[in-house]
Amino acid sequence: MLEIAGIFKPRRVQLITMGCSKNRVDSEKLLSKLSDGGIEIIAEDVPYPQARPDVVIINTCGFIGDAKKESIDEILAAIQAKKEGQVGKVVVCGCLSERYPKDLEESLPEVDAFFGSFQWKKVVEWMGLSAKGGWTGRHLTTPRHYAYLKIADGCNRRCSYCAIPQIKGKFTSVPMATLEKEAKALADSGVRELILIAQDTTFYGMDIYGKKMLSPLIQRLSGIKGIEWIRIHYSYPSGFPKDVLKVMAENPKVCKYLDIPLQHSSTKILSMMRRGVDHQKTQKLIDDIRAAVPGVALRTTMIVGHPGEGREEFKDLLDFVKRNRFEMLGAFTYSEEEGTYDALHYEDDVPSSVKKRRYASLMKLQSRISLENNQKRVGSVEKVIIDDCRSGYFICRSQKESPEVDGNILVEIPPAQEGRRFAPEDFIGKFAAVRIIAATEYDLTGVLA
Repeated sequence: MLEIAGIFKPRRVQLITMGCSKNRVDSEKLLSKLSDGGIEIIAEDVPYPQARPDVVIINTCGFIGDAKKESIDEILAAIQAKKEGQVGKVVVCGCLSERYPKDLEESLPEVDAFFGSFQWKKVVEWMGLSAKGGWTGRHLTTPRHYAYLKIADGCNRRCSYCAIPQIKGKFTSVPMATLEKEAKALADSGVRELILIAQDTTFYGMDIYGKKMLSPLIQRLSGIKGIEWIRIHYSYPSGFPKDVLKVMAENPKVCKYLDIPLQHSSTKILSMMRRGVDHQKTQKLIDDIRAAVPGVALRTTMIVGHPGEGREEFKDLLDFVKRNRFEMLGAFTYSEEEGTYDALHYEDDVPSSVKKRRYASLMKLQSRISLENNQKRVGSVEKVIIDDCRSGYFICRSQKESPEVDGNILVEIPPAQEGRRFAPEDFIGKFAAVRIIAATEYDLTGVLA
């Protein structure tokens, strides 16, 4: 670390990303700038005693209570490492410091610098580097064969429980030409799967082009040499652009997979949440998606214990999940966030014990559904991408599984043929045909077909 006459330039930096994949993209762009400036990047999973970074940067999440606590715990761990001489300086950036700048500065004076969600150039300059030039470069923290592509930031929706618009501001699309340039660079570096992300991917283009442009964007990205899979995350149900379903059904590069957080099914709760849909419209959308894209895998998220959720509303949710049999479903218990519509207008009237019990009931139901869905795949042959190899198995995914959030397909690594070199790690990032032979509620087992 160089620090002479006020000049500060670290030689080794470690960046810890908290929260969602959108934060991860911000981290990767920042790391690219730092790397281009000659700074050595230390992987985030290396413990501090071994990493010995001159600076540790923590890109925080400020979405819900649990995420905020995890970010604070990570900051405190870095501060402790600094006290023990394992870390030089501690920098905090991202959503939490965007939302609570004064509170954090007052309560955590050991932190050397705080930056918000849109101050990445200032972070670079604080490191003694120039922040000039484009921001499409990426230092991937995912395996090199897949990457997240953030197509927009911010959100114009006003869901009652959500603080994202307060933190991120208005929905802002990234121009198509910029995204295409970034995607081409990713493909040239070995990326084969693009995962499109935003606070609301279905709203893409409205602010720039005056209409929803997710479908044309996908078609444009699918023309990039080397990209073989394109996956869509974080779609909003209200006003869902149906032309996306046509592209998903007809374009072989578009995964038959959709992440669409529905949050609830009860018309009463959806109205209180200000989601812009009711039970009937939500059900029709699910029916339309399954009809337009046969075999589509649907991932959704639900909130249990929202204000006003009684037994009847929760039963509505369970019945809805039973009917639609989502391939993947995650859930979290409601937590009141200050400054949101909920906090200003509703009482958090569902006891914590009830929230936990309802969450357990919902996930028990989904566990059974997931097992039954997976068992139906036994005997099928599916195209997979190999993510990793360990303990004698290839760790794979099909179009129906997104990395980090969904299950895996485990394939026993075949023995090397006599006289021929066989290195399993050489197959990471490659595609293969696999026959499914067994299933649990989370993972599948297969053999090379």
